[in-house]
Amino acid sequence: MTKHTLSWVVSKLALRRRVVMASVVQASGSVPGKVGARLAVAELTPGFHGTIGGAGLEHKVLNRCNELLNIHTEPFGEVLNFGLNKGAKGYEVQPLDSLCGGRVTVSIEVIIPPPHILMMGGGHCANALSAAIQSLNWNYSITDSRLEFCNNDLFPTASELIHCSVEDHLNKESYESVNRFSDILLLGHDWSEDQYRLLGLLELCQSNNARPNGKTFPRIGVIGSRSKWQSFCQAAVQQGINQELLDDVICPIGLNIGAESPEEIAVAVTAQILAFAKGVSPGQKNWRESL
Repeated sequence: MTKHTLSWVVSKLALRRRVVMASVVQASGSVPGKVGARLAVAELTPGFHGTIGGAGLEHKVLNRCNELLNIHTEPFGEVLNFGLNKGAKGYEVQPLDSLCGGRVTVSIEVIIPPPHILMMGGGHCANALSAAIQSLNWNYSITDSRLEFCNNDLFPTASELIHCSVEDHLNKESYESVNRFSDILLLGHDWSEDQYRLLGLLELCQSNNARPNGKTFPRIGVIGSRSKWQSFCQAAVQQGINQELLDDVICPIGLNIGAESPEEIAVAVTAQILAFAKGVSPGQKNWRESL
């Protein structure tokens, strides 16, 4: 059962869904679930997987897991002690309406999926970004219409290598499937390909009443100049794309650190994605500075 629950957790993380997992880490006396028993809940997923023994203990832990799922968007953990006796006293345990008489310690953790970045275009910037992403233990995928820029030799650690035309790629994707990515970066060698990709992604957003903000749809970022972006915006408006969707697209991508080389751009872009993932503004003081 433990193996199956852990596999279920991994499958939900692969779908970019936050998971809360509860594990029995210590037990004494008569208890419904032994050490190692686990259950888990995931966002956008009804029900739960696994068990820590059922009864009142499981009900209370499940309620707490769902509470944490609703309030935490970053890693979080806590340890709870339960006395399985309605007469249990003391600040160390939470009493339960039970006659088992044992004691259980449950660890609860909120697990956040790591970023999975789809790079549309496998050129110099994608190559530099792949190295930076690997160093952070994130995931990345590559799509390119050119086989020489989308292969295992260039990107041996890519989760997916999608070699096909822009049109074929967009036709294969759906609103549900594209949500396996946290970020989509348009890094193409040809502005017309990037424009086609952008308009296709924004149409997917618009048709599903979503926004590219990393919550209901992957963030979308475009590498390029102001004039390139203005041209893309004009094409989008002519195609009927809502202005608010365009406003959510990040262009140019990356924090403003004066980056010029592909390697410097990779630092700027991964830093920006890290800030999004942590829910912080790069200009804010960190907790040490606020003491």
